[in-house]
Amino acid sequence: MFDLPVTTKSERRAAAKFRLWLLDQGWEMSQFSVYLRWCASKEQAERWLREISRNLPGTGKVHVLMVTDRQFEQMTVFRGRSRAGKRPKPEQLTLF
Repeated sequence: MFDLPVTTKSERRAAAKFRLWLLDQGWEMSQFSVYLRWCASKEQAERWLREISRNLPGTGKVHVLMVTDRQFEQMTVFRGRSRAGKRPKPEQLTLF
C-alpha cells in the first residue's frame, strides 16, 4: 500500500515511475495504491522488501503487509453491494 504525494510534476513522475516498476516486476493492482504479489517463501518476501526499499520515491509512505496463503484465502471482497466471486487459482508451474 502506498500513499505518494502528487502535488508537483516531479512527485507525479516519481509516483508513476514507482507504480510502473511494481507492474513490471509482476505486482498486481488490487485497488488504487494497493498492490499484491504472491511469494513462495518468507525469504522471497524479504527479498521483495529490499527491492521495494531500493526503488522507493523520495517522499511518501509505503506499507508492506505480509499475509499467509490461509489468511489471504479467508479474505472477503465486496464489489458494490454484491460479494465478488472467488478468484481463479493461479496456474501452477510444472517442473520436470
